[in-house]
Parts: sequence; structure tokens; C-alpha cells
Amino acid sequence: MGYQENTAGVPTYWGQSGKPLQRLVTIVATIDFLLFGYDQGVMSGIISGAPFVADFPQVDNDSTWQGFVVSIYAVGCFFGALLILMVGDKLGRRKAIFIGATIMIIGVTIQLACVPPSHGATAQFIIGRFITGMGNGINTSTIPIWQAECSHSHNRGKLICIEGGNVAIGTLIAYWLDYGASYGPHAFVWRFPIAFQVVFAISVIVLMTDLPESPRWLLSHDRVDEATTILAALNGESRSDPRLKTQLGNLRAAIRASGQLDNKTKFSDLFTGGPTQHFRRMLLGFSSQMMQQLSGCNAVIYYFPILFEKAIGTSQNTALLLGGVNQIVYALFATTSWFAVERVGRRKLYLIGTVGQCLSMVLTFAALIPGTAGAAKGAAVGLFTYIAFFGATWLPLPWLYPAEINPLKTRAKATASSTVSNWLWNFFIVMITPVLVSNTGTSGWGTYLFFAILNAIFFPIIYFLYPETAGRSLEEIDIIFAKGYAENISYVKAAEELPFLAESEVIDKAREYGIDVQTEEYAGDEYTEKPLALTPSSDGSAA
Repeated sequence: MGYQENTAGVPTYWGQSGKPLQRLVTIVATIDFLLFGYDQGVMSGIISGAPFVADFPQVDNDSTWQGFVVSIYAVGCFFGALLILMVGDKLGRRKAIFIGATIMIIGVTIQLACVPPSHGATAQFIIGRFITGMGNGINTSTIPIWQAECSHSHNRGKLICIEGGNVAIGTLIAYWLDYGASYGPHAFVWRFPIAFQVVFAISVIVLMTDLPESPRWLLSHDRVDEATTILAALNGESRSDPRLKTQLGNLRAAIRASGQLDNKTKFSDLFTGGPTQHFRRMLLGFSSQMMQQLSGCNAVIYYFPILFEKAIGTSQNTALLLGGVNQIVYALFATTSWFAVERVGRRKLYLIGTVGQCLSMVLTFAALIPGTAGAAKGAAVGLFTYIAFFGATWLPLPWLYPAEINPLKTRAKATASSTVSNWLWNFFIVMITPVLVSNTGTSGWGTYLFFAILNAIFFPIIYFLYPETAGRSLEEIDIIFAKGYAENISYVKAAEELPFLAESEVIDKAREYGIDVQTEEYAGDEYTEKPLALTPSSDGSAA
């Protein structure tokens, strides 16, 4: 990785700095999460198709085999996230993204190299799915952190929601590409949709060759010179700009306050309390991913066509087309979070989504109880409204919240643990939903009652335990938890009471709430410790 300077002396990557460079970071994150959504949805449209069944006869009318072939991907994602949990801090963000995308390409290649029909071909396909999942688990644990650490506080949420919302768009692409490929030649029907994943992965690798590492990760490894260049590029400033020197000094001080300057984060650090509240913050991210899966999203996404075909009596083709319309609704509403997450805030979006999902599930199970095709149409409405609320709120937020709620010291490990949570519960729900639908009343109405109850339980958890982080720098969020701990108040209340802070004010507040920290003064390429002093801005206020 190298950089060049433009005529104004500003470092550039791909010839870009400032906002254009931030857009490139967002484009890479978006492509990777498009791949995430695509890979998650690609099997749903081909696994029951005649060509796939002919080539892999083990899945023919065998729900256990079908479930295994689909869900083994989630197991791979789990192990990929586990790998980042163990070595993510050591690898760094860029290297992990390269490794994740490369592993996904290897997994796809293994799947395409199958020579069916044979038991060996089925086993090879399953291994390929597992390896592809590992690559995705690595990237979904890393990309949100990288983007959060390269973003400014005023638009960090919007950028990561653009990334997370593209899961729905990736699933939409997979659904309709599967549908179109079903009219092609025998081998094309499943091989082309599987192969298409490589387009996304190669795009990520190519773009990452000249995009920067996270400046906060570099600072935590005491690579100050590299971090200076990258911060300058992201800010659109020269390396000698006085504002950059102040920012670097404050970031270094915040990193020292978090205990991350020596970069020796142990697993035991995830379970500490005190002013940093590492354990509580890890649990907030972990629980957000758990609740996303337990809300019933996969029961709707995967089993929507089945409901139409069995409960309402439509033809298989009509059911698939309506499933495609459902995916369009999903993708459209996923884009609304891009505009709402900074204006409305994380907490309110979580709460709005929880209420909407709960009421949608209530409508769905109530309409299925009579067991008539006419009443079941009400259930279809419930599923449409559910996916709209989910796409606008609970789809992107659990990818944003862990990346910003956790401090730098534990961010990689804690965010990876939340991704592990996502894939554990994803696997659980995908495996139990067919059983629930088959054994809980007419058309499985008890399944949707179960998810309605869970969504109702989530509301008080969010209301009482999840503090607002919108508009805060990553270092300000540390102060929220230090304030809550020092004053023995809820962290929700601490976030409401804490005024928005300038970078230099964060250091004052860190000391006020019991975090001992030395600030640093930048002089050329050297840092020297000095007493805290607020840096005046052009209008005379503290900057």
C-alpha cells in the first residue's frame, strides 16, 4: 500500500482524499455486504430446483440434507468470526479483509469444481460452502470496525447503515438472479449463481490494494507516522495541518486512557467492569445480534414462498414471484435507515422496529389460526409489514452498534463476539423454523406467536439498557460509560445528560470520571507528554 500527495500536499489513495476517499471506503464496505447478502440468499432459489437435485440427489425431498447444505454456511461464518475474535487485533483491518475475500473465492472455486452426481461431489460442495462462510465471517467481523474507525462521528451511522442495508439488496440480487438462471441450461442453473459471488470478492480485493488501514488501529500499534498520513488523507488535510496535530494528540491520549497503547488485549479484558465497562459493552453488541436473529427475520425471508403456496394456495411460480416482491420491499425499506439513523438515532430506530415487528407477527399468527385461504391473506400482509420494519431498523443496526459501542482496546474482539452471536443464532433459527412451522398449528401459526412474544421482550431491554450513540465520536462513547459508572446512574441516562464534547474536552472528562491519561504534543515526528490544555478554535471556543 502506498500513497501520493496532490498539489496541495494532501495524501491521497486512489487519487482521492477527504469525502471522496471516505466514499471509496464505503463502496468497499457496501460491496462486501452485498456479497454477504448475496451469499446468504443464493441457495434458497437453487436448492430445490430440478438441476441441483439431479446433481446432488441427497437433498431430494430430504429436509435434513437441505437444511444441512444451507446452514453449513452459517457454521463457516461462525468459525470465521471466531478466528477474528482470536487474532483480529494482530492481523489488522486491511489484512483481515484481504484474507476473508480470498477465502471466499477459494470456497466458491471448490463448489464449482464439483463433478456430480456422487456422494463425493455433495461432500465437496458442503466443504466449499463452509469455507465460503469462513471468509464471510472474517469480513463481517472486520468491515464494520474498519469503516467506523475511518469515519467521522457526524455520518458514521449513515455510512455503516448503507453497508448493513446492502445485505437486503444482495439477497434481492441473489433471489432474482436465481429465478432468471432457472430458465437456463442444466449446469447453468446452479453454477452461475454460485460463481457470481466471485465478482464481489474480486472487487473488494482490487479496491483494497490502495485503500488505507484504520488510523486508530495503527495508533494502537504505535505506528504514528502511517496513522498521521491516513488521518490527513481522510480529513483532506496536509500532514502539517495544526488541526491534524491536535487530533493526533487527542487520539493518542484517548488510546492511552483505554489501555490500548501497548496492544496487549487479553480475553480476560472483555470481562472487566469499572469506568471502561468492557463486559457490559460487549454484551450490548452480542445481544443486538442475538435479538436480530430471534426476531424471526429468517423465518420470513426463507419461508415466505412456502406460506403463500401452502396456506393461501398459490402456484409455486406465483409464490416465488411474490417472494421476489417481498425481497424488493425488504431492499427498499433497508435504504430508509441511511437517512434516519443520524436524525432519529439508534435507540429510537431499535424501538420503532421492535414494535413494528411485534405487531406484524401478531397479525400473521392471528390470520393463520382460522386455516382459510382468505384469512391467510392477512398473514401475508403481516409478513410484508414485518420485512419492511426489519429492513429499516434491525437489519443494519446490529452491524453498526457493536462497532461503535465497544472501546478501541476490546473493539476487534468484542465486535467479533457479536458476529459469532449472529451466526450461532442464525444457525439455530434456520434449523428450528421448519420444525416449528410443521408442528405449531395451522400453517405454523404458533411459530409467529413465538416470534411476536420474543419481540415484545426485546422492547424493555432496548429501552432500559441501550444508550444513544448518534453524533458521538468513538472516544465520547467511552466517556458515557465512565460517567454512568462514576455517578452510579443508568448508561442510558448518562448518554442523555452528557453534552456533545470537542476532542480536547474528552480528555478533561476522562480525568473527571476516573480515567488517568496524559495528553501528548506533536512536534515534527515526535510526541512529548504535556499537561492538558484546551486548543482554541478560530471562534475562541475549545476545539
